Amino acid sequence: MPVNLSAPNPSDLHPVPGVKLGIAMAGVRKANRRDLTVVTIDEGSAVAGVFTQNRFCAAPVQLCRERLAGRTDIRALLVNTGNANAGTGEDGLVRARASTIALARQLHLSPEQILPFSTGVIMETLPVERIEAGLPAAIADLKADNWAVAAEGIMTTDTLPKAASRQITIGGATVTITGISKGAGMIKPNMATMLGYVATDAKVAPGLLQALVTEAADASFNRITIDGDTSTNDSFVLIATRQAPHAEITDLNSAEGQALRAAIVAVSQQLAQAIVRDGEGATKFITITIEGGRDKAECAKAAYAIAHSPLVKTAFFASDPNLGRILAAVGYAGIDDLDQSLIELHLDDVHVVTKGGRRPEYTEADGQRVMKQSEITIRVGLSRGTASTTVWTCDLSHDYVTINADYRS
Repeated sequence: MPVNLSAPNPSDLHPVPGVKLGIAMAGVRKANRRDLTVVTIDEGSAVAGVFTQNRFCAAPVQLCRERLAGRTDIRALLVNTGNANAGTGEDGLVRARASTIALARQLHLSPEQILPFSTGVIMETLPVERIEAGLPAAIADLKADNWAVAAEGIMTTDTLPKAASRQITIGGATVTITGISKGAGMIKPNMATMLGYVATDAKVAPGLLQALVTEAADASFNRITIDGDTSTNDSFVLIATRQAPHAEITDLNSAEGQALRAAIVAVSQQLAQAIVRDGEGATKFITITIEGGRDKAECAKAAYAIAHSPLVKTAFFASDPNLGRILAAVGYAGIDDLDQSLIELHLDDVHVVTKGGRRPEYTEADGQRVMKQSEITIRVGLSRGTASTTVWTCDLSHDYVTINADYRS
């Protein structure tokens, strides 16, 4: 069961002027499930994205990078689940292009104006004919208030759809930010998540969008991990339809730019944390904060060392306060001149370690009390500087092994 996560209420997801979504059952891998999503974007919109740093990246990722680098008039997204179209060589690229050609014909666009996305099983041939056959139904379903259904349509091993939405005021105008994401395993994105899409009608200068999407990813999807595996298909896209009736934002450091940035980051963090809460087999949501580092990079090293440790994660699953495992992870994180005699460790409100050793007042009963909670914060002080960072992860349970052992069944 997901950790304190419920399916989004469709009425809470604000439509974004200029964006429509249509969902269909194409039988990409399994019958009778929503697995094909078309997103159309009005002319005049701007689109930017960040993608996996896995060098063995999927065909649609290669195509998206190519098209975003060469065009400024993206008009549609095409998303399929069930098949990742990764590890498919040149044939995968041909099939990814063919899927966008099929959609372009029906939307009267150029194929280069369409970004394809795939998620699912690796090293299987993309069934383009099924996708093409499902397009008319997806197009017929296009509507502005389809975000909740689209969140379901991009799921794979997720147990719940993931969506977030908020509205802010800029220049006296209401601005909407709404997004969806998917992911539950193979999550250490190293840029974003397996799939994530956020749209806004803010009138922001197109040249600022890449900086916005990169910053949002770094503050959210780049700060989550479930199992330490970086997917071949990670993609995070930001769409700005620029239809809100306020003056154009040309500086992200302006008051208007900062308000928009904060709202996009907040929506992105909600989507990213939902992925961790729905992590495969997860029973606990864990926040790891590293403080007192010399820079954010070394704080991230320590945070991810803890978050990726199977010993730490299994201890949290068992509610076993074997917290020396956390210290061991910090020690091998790669901070060469770390002074262990300065380390402080807190588990929620419980002060466990001081000056590198067990605090005399700490008792295992206090540690176990916290570890039995469904939401836990680990806080480590390095006492080396003023930098800090936060990472979100989950525990590692028997069900994670079962889910991944049976994934293709």
